[in-house]
Amino acid sequence: MKFDPQKHHRRSIRLKDYDYSQAGAYYVTINVQNRECLFGKIVNYEMELNDAGKMIEGQWNALLERFSNVELDVYQTMPNHFHGIIVVGAAFMAALDSENKAGTRPAPTLGDIVGAFKSITTHEYILGVDNKNWTRFYKRLW
Repeated sequence: MKFDPQKHHRRSIRLKDYDYSQAGAYYVTINVQNRECLFGKIVNYEMELNDAGKMIEGQWNALLERFSNVELDVYQTMPNHFHGIIVVGAAFMAALDSENKAGTRPAPTLGDIVGAFKSITTHEYILGVDNKNWTRFYKRLW
């Protein structure tokens, strides 16, 4: 279905003026574009991941290597979306704040972390389409 601003009134659920780089636990849901079931299927009430779904979980866990300020809590890959809890650590953020006062790099925000996850998984999924015959997606994975 094509986007129609008269029918589709998407609004941000983000809090206005909230600093998403501050310490805290954040619940994240990311949907596959057009809700296509690309990551596996439900069999007998259990999620059965395909190779693409396993890649998604692998890249989620790899966030620990990419972002030193992140801890991962529970997560669940579903056929057409992903749920996870990201904990942005207070100790790292305090150190980074003092570093930022010296004018170096800004703290990664929740958007930076989720954006990296979406970008990396999209790239890996495209490689799977090219090399492993995974189902193609239209324009965007997420």
